[in-house]
Amino acid sequence: MTRIAFRFSVAYLGLLCMLFAQIVLVFAGPLFPRLAAHAVGGQMDGLDDFVRTVSTHVFGTEVAPLRKSYSGDQAPLWVLIFCVFTAAVVITVVWSILDRRRGSYVRLHAWFLTFIRLCLGGQMLLYGTAKLIPLQMPRPTLITLLQPYGDFSPTAVLWNQVGSAPVYEMLLGTAEVLGGLLLFVPRTATVGAMLSLISLLQVFVLNMTFDVPVKLLSFHLVLMCLFVLAPQARRLANLLVLERPSAPVTQPPLFRGGRANGLIGLACAALGIWVLVGAVQMALEGYRVQGDGVAEPPLYGIWEVTDFTLDGKALPPLTTDENRWRRLVFDTRKAAVQKMDDSMVPAVASVDIEAGTVTLSSPPQTETAPPSGLPSFSYTLAYQRAATDRLTLHGDLDGRPVEVALRQVNPDSFPLRGRAFHWVQEYPNTGKLIR
Repeated sequence: MTRIAFRFSVAYLGLLCMLFAQIVLVFAGPLFPRLAAHAVGGQMDGLDDFVRTVSTHVFGTEVAPLRKSYSGDQAPLWVLIFCVFTAAVVITVVWSILDRRRGSYVRLHAWFLTFIRLCLGGQMLLYGTAKLIPLQMPRPTLITLLQPYGDFSPTAVLWNQVGSAPVYEMLLGTAEVLGGLLLFVPRTATVGAMLSLISLLQVFVLNMTFDVPVKLLSFHLVLMCLFVLAPQARRLANLLVLERPSAPVTQPPLFRGGRANGLIGLACAALGIWVLVGAVQMALEGYRVQGDGVAEPPLYGIWEVTDFTLDGKALPPLTTDENRWRRLVFDTRKAAVQKMDDSMVPAVASVDIEAGTVTLSSPPQTETAPPSGLPSFSYTLAYQRAATDRLTLHGDLDGRPVEVALRQVNPDSFPLRGRAFHWVQEYPNTGKLIR
């Protein structure tokens, strides 16, 4: 039974690591972003037809092509996992029939265990650095501060919760990076797998309970942890649970000579540093381009509309006219117009300081987000800033003359942004929560 389980693990995890390009391409280090963009695109094109054929003939439905979105739980990926599982079962059966006389796989086990250990370590470094450098879960945006809590999905709640406490996010990333680095060193691989297992179990539970679309990958990373720890299970149980004497916890040697094993250990450690450099470089670049490191635009802030004149007629603050604005938000990566019913109309803002104009247009459609269903628009308005916290816009909205007076709101007036840390608190800090 042990040999059959090993054969299936080799077939299943081996195919998984080969087909999910991110797992092996992380070893490219600083070259990873460029190679991943090229390889993943080509891989999607090559797998789409195969997955669609399998889905049509096996499940009786044709899945959509794999999108270049941030979701790792798309229907084509589930079909692909089904294909990997089926292929692994077939390989295991054929392998067991052809190689039924073999009693053990000492050498193959040593090499494959090292391969899985390094793949797992690479993923821990990749995801850990995205938290250590707060990129994966940035702080809540200005637009987020204005939206009702009930409008958020469970995933958005989790992202905003962690992003509101960057130090906590960085500590989570530190644990993942440490676990990943320890996995690259044979002597510390077991403790690295244990630390990684704890971190990944938390990630998997969060993905399942908050509906984060990375369930497939996190589940398989947990399986990889268990595979690495499986040979040490009895020793760990004797040491940690049964209080019995235990033999040293060691990784199986790849070579018979001690010198060769020492050199391969140094090579694995160097590979870990190389992967870490690439992961840090990619996280820093992402932080500057799409994280909190993005420079604030010229009109950055939350602007509350004090006066709104359309067609020469002033629309009062309590009007039900859908054309009136309540707020205008210029954030680092996006903008939005908040209507009187508190709905948000996303926009792309372009400010021309020399011309004194701001252009608001509908966001382009991308594969990373579902279609908004909103009509496209583009408005160019002249602006004047009489004071730091005062702004006036005037121009045309769909051919109708408009003039808007706005007052800037301090983002730190929101408890989520302005509340500082306190050692002494007489009452729980619930902000503006109504009880």
